[in-house]
Amino acid sequence: MSIAPSEIRHDTSPDGTGAALSVRGVYKVFGRRPGDAVRRLAAGATRDEVREQGSAAVIDASFDVRPGEIFVVMGLSGSGKSTLIRMLNGLLEPSAGSVEIGGRTVTKASAKEIREIRRSSVSMVFQHFALLPHRTVLENVAYGLEVNGVDKTTRLAKAREVIDLVGLDVWADAKPDELSGGMQQRVGIARALAAETDVLLMDEAFSALDPLIRREMQEQLVDLQQRLGKTIVFITHDLNEAMFLGDRIAVMRDGRIVQIGSPEDILTDPANDYVAQFVQDVDRARVLTAASVMEPARAVVPSTAGPRGALRVMRDLQTAAVFVTGRGRTLDGWVRDRHVMRQVKAGDTNLDAIVNTEYARVSPDTALTDLFELAVESPLPIAVVDDEDRLLGVVPRVTLLAALGNVPTATMPIPVLEPVTRISDSDLDATLATGEQPVVSDPTIISTDRTGADA
Repeated sequence: MSIAPSEIRHDTSPDGTGAALSVRGVYKVFGRRPGDAVRRLAAGATRDEVREQGSAAVIDASFDVRPGEIFVVMGLSGSGKSTLIRMLNGLLEPSAGSVEIGGRTVTKASAKEIREIRRSSVSMVFQHFALLPHRTVLENVAYGLEVNGVDKTTRLAKAREVIDLVGLDVWADAKPDELSGGMQQRVGIARALAAETDVLLMDEAFSALDPLIRREMQEQLVDLQQRLGKTIVFITHDLNEAMFLGDRIAVMRDGRIVQIGSPEDILTDPANDYVAQFVQDVDRARVLTAASVMEPARAVVPSTAGPRGALRVMRDLQTAAVFVTGRGRTLDGWVRDRHVMRQVKAGDTNLDAIVNTEYARVSPDTALTDLFELAVESPLPIAVVDDEDRLLGVVPRVTLLAALGNVPTATMPIPVLEPVTRISDSDLDATLATGEQPVVSDPTIISTDRTGADA
């Protein structure tokens, strides 16, 4: 069944400011009376209700693609995604609406102007490579430059440069039929990059590849985009691929864009039941980041608090260790209760002297999949720090597991700070009261009867 316009959710209202590519109210209706169909669709009719006027492939698509981002358009077969991308570079003419690339209006351009836009502003990579079988890899990569009238020496030099980028330098003189599917697709990408256009359109570019090769190509595309800063519109039916590649994702259904947002937005806040069902089997560990699941760090003391201050925090929070921060909340390390108690007994006020600097730390954008090994090996929650080593939050094991299972952490007790074993409250109170360390038969054996909330 078709969806109504009221079900659509966008991350922002497109205004075109600074956009590399802008789409405004674009419709595409195949049939005898597209104008009538567009008017009815704009008034709220569904796709099924206008079938007598024509087949509505794309309905009221509006979005901006920011310079240097990978914008993924994702949907099942028949959703309208491939029709949409063909309107971006003028292969299809919209029934209504406008498309702009680099400030140039594709929908109002003449055939000559569209050819110029394709040569200078936008390149396209297809699923089935579209390589010339009688030409070498080098010649295929240089072909777009040849069409543009670039002299042979210059175009071949540029082609070799791009071939090196995609790791095919030793295959420069090979013919396409000598290459694997993944290598042929790299040639297609290299040809698009050699054209030096700002916008790259990729229509199901990796769908024909085996899973392992496909993953390798996805990783290489992300690496190339980070190095070259290309603006990429990527079409796919694979949600895991969309989540891995996309800075933002547009989800299409029945010709309409039903949601635009970051991968995390779409995974954690789906716009409707359709999107929720679509994302239910996504590998959350590849999409969610440390920043999205971290908890506030409560078991923290400044180094100026001294051993007694650290011990009081441990007692109050029922934890065996605390993180220690320096100036500007930069993370210096962590201290353990029994070591702090020895300092208190000795009258030593320098907490920095016993700070342990070995602990797991990650940046906010670290994927959860990269946290598992750290969580297993670390006795502490994983510290999340910014570029200046300032403590932003922590990721305990239980929070990591809850995020994978989509279970709210409010439903379970979360430890303040591992390790969970700790010296008893009475021993801590005695030390704080007298300044002397109590006698314990084994200082490494400590109470485990604590619960609490996370840091």
